[in-house]
Amino acid sequence: MARNGLSNTEPMPPFAVHICKPERRRHWWCVELVVGAALLSGVLPVPAVADLKLCNSTSSRIGVSIGYRDGDGWATEGWWNIASQTCETLLKGTLSSRFYYVHAVDYDRGGEWAGANLMCTTDKSYTVRGTQDCQQRGFTRTGFFEVDTQEAKDWTIRLTDPGDSAAKAK
Repeated sequence: MARNGLSNTEPMPPFAVHICKPERRRHWWCVELVVGAALLSGVLPVPAVADLKLCNSTSSRIGVSIGYRDGDGWATEGWWNIASQTCETLLKGTLSSRFYYVHAVDYDRGGEWAGANLMCTTDKSYTVRGTQDCQQRGFTRTGFFEVDTQEAKDWTIRLTDPGDSAAKAK
């Protein structure tokens, strides 16, 4: 067996036979081509993308702010401006919390998606650590609604027009 773990006598997958001639199977670039071909052909799994996304299923432009708890405590972030009928990734990577909190504003018709969970926001783009003493720190106390991700590793929140369900998640 060669140092790279391949043997000249081991059979190669059919898709690799055309890529690597038997006398070249020991080369590192041949192994990369075999792995690349396996990924493209679906033989090897491709890692799934895990994110927190929000889809604006309304007929309006909306502004979105989120709140969550991480290893450093509570955080709120905003604002994502999301056009009608589009989605935006709010947090990239595997979700680390079960619960996330959302506050959204309808820019075109007025109104908001809010809840009883009070967190700190401001009118401009922001990240705020902590949920206490918002006004004393120069922020606004704002109500957020809770999203239970049921400990999923990725989640999509869907905001809809009034009359459709207020907020849906998948």
